[in-house]
This record gives sequence, structure tokens and C-alpha cells, in this order.
Amino acid sequence: MKRREILQWTGTLVALAPWAARSKTTADEIQVFKGRSCGCCAVWVRHLREAGFGVAVVDVHSAVVERRRLGMPDRYGSCHTATVGGYVLEGHVPAADIRRLLDTRPKALGLAVPGMPASAPGMEVPGRHEPYQVLLVDAAEQATVFASHRG
Repeated sequence: MKRREILQWTGTLVALAPWAARSKTTADEIQVFKGRSCGCCAVWVRHLREAGFGVAVVDVHSAVVERRRLGMPDRYGSCHTATVGGYVLEGHVPAADIRRLLDTRPKALGLAVPGMPASAPGMEVPGRHEPYQVLLVDAAEQATVFASHRG
């Protein structure tokens, strides 16, 4: 390799370095689609940020439209829809379960906590301990239990 080629490759690597660093910091960024006035969604976003996730919030007229656009079946619906790392998140999914999803990278559409269970992050009600499940939803719209929580 000639000196000129080495300098060209070095210049290319130097030019790409900021992009590589930026892409690493946004890999775990969660994009949340929620209604502007939804208070429990805002509490869930705070839960995610406290767990170390970067979160970009997009206020939408209807989270249902976003859920359908992203391919999450309505039967797994909740009040907000999100995306992270190529997955769809529906409802009040705990940050620890999102980390596990990203660490294990199963072949799936994403995770869902259907409805709005009183013990899920963002939905906590003092004195209520409602058990709930986080579902792993596959491309065929079938779900298996990814995690169970006592509440």
C-alpha cells in the first residue's frame, strides 16, 4: 500500500468516526408515539430515561394509527407505541425487559403489555399489586410470555 492510499484510508476513517460514535449512542434510543395529554405515557417515558435509555417522544393524534402502521395487532394494544432497535414496543413494558430484548435479539415483532395493568411502569397505583405479563409478539401476530411480573 502506498503512502497516498494509507492517507486516504486514514482520512476516511477519521471522517466516519463521529458517525460511528453517534450511531452507538442512539442504538438504544426509544421513539415513543403517544397522545399529547397522556399522563401515564409521560411517567413511562421517565421510567425509561431513569433506566438509561434515550427517549424521543412524538406526540400523535392517535397511537392506534402508529400501532397499526408498525404492524402491532390491536389485540395487544395499550395507550402508546414505541420502537427500539428494530422492535415495536406496545404499552407499559418495563425497561429491564426492553434491555433483555435488545441483549437476546429474538426473532420477533416486539414486546407488548396489553391494556394498562395497574402495576406496570407508569401505571403504578399505591396499594394495588396487579400481576401482568410482557408478551413477545412474532411476525405471525402470535404471542408467548416473555416475562411475568407480580406487580
